[in-house]
Amino acid sequence: MRIFGRVRQRPSTDWRLATNRAFTLIDDGRYDDADALLTRAADLEPWLSESWFNLALLHKFRHDWEQARSAGLRAVALLEKDAGAPDWWNVGIAATALQDWPLARRAWQAYGLPVPGAASIGDEPLGMDLGGAAVRLSPEGEAEVVWGRRMDPARIEIQNIPLPSSGRRWGEVVLHDGVPRGERTTMAGGVASVYPVFDEIELWAPSAVPTWVVLIEAATEADRDALERLAADAGYAAEDWSSSVRLLCRACSESRMPSDEGDGTAQHDPHDHSAPGRPGPLGHTGPGGLWSPERECGLAAPGALVRGLLDGWVADSPDSREWRDLEEVC
Repeated sequence: MRIFGRVRQRPSTDWRLATNRAFTLIDDGRYDDADALLTRAADLEPWLSESWFNLALLHKFRHDWEQARSAGLRAVALLEKDAGAPDWWNVGIAATALQDWPLARRAWQAYGLPVPGAASIGDEPLGMDLGGAAVRLSPEGEAEVVWGRRMDPARIEIQNIPLPSSGRRWGEVVLHDGVPRGERTTMAGGVASVYPVFDEIELWAPSAVPTWVVLIEAATEADRDALERLAADAGYAAEDWSSSVRLLCRACSESRMPSDEGDGTAQHDPHDHSAPGRPGPLGHTGPGGLWSPERECGLAAPGALVRGLLDGWVADSPDSREWRDLEEVC
């Protein structure tokens, strides 16, 4: 490597020792101690882009976005070839967290992604057409993977109704990391599609729509589907948690897993840890694989509307539908 016409030397032994020790501390959650070591490494080798990349990474873990942006910009200034460099991706995440849209545009373009509009425009970089993806909420806690719409390379709008344990709501926007941890596959027309699973970093935009749980009696799948359509037509959501929730161990969750999303063809997964009568694809059937009318459903709707939705659903077919035990949970 060359800088200002002179050959760069390899990082010193002290730099490598400090950096290696810092990442061991990061793995243990000791961010303050790691910060001191990575700052020392940057003082030892300020010409090295990795010194500032590592600091930017640490500040991202700490959600210190001002510091992450500052260190990230120093890292990209030292790059010899910046197209596709992860340094720019971290700058993009920090800029998005700070709503620094000109920098976010510059970062995604420098990484090599097409961004509508000019880099000087101060509006959000919308319309990037990145499609759908899955996001792992609360990745260090009781993690839950939900589907969402990618607004840009660092944000996903949640389209499932998360379980209350996640602390997240339908329609919220979360900031997510850039490296996928796991994949989900869907089938449509006999063709498999693969979607990445990203880890949530933090909540970016909250939702004012509360989450409710309700027990329904739906004589058929069509009755259940009618509730989901009714909620969607009203601009909100209903989800049959009895069949949409799968219980997976961490190793399974972070691998490539099949999903029932797509053309509705059930795909039994040998790694699925759900069971009949419990949440999961086995939980929506009774003995012998027959439909079980009692369902636990999540609803995302305002309090002034939710009972009206349920009553309207029952009124359309009172002999095959019922609801009870409505409770706001998030």
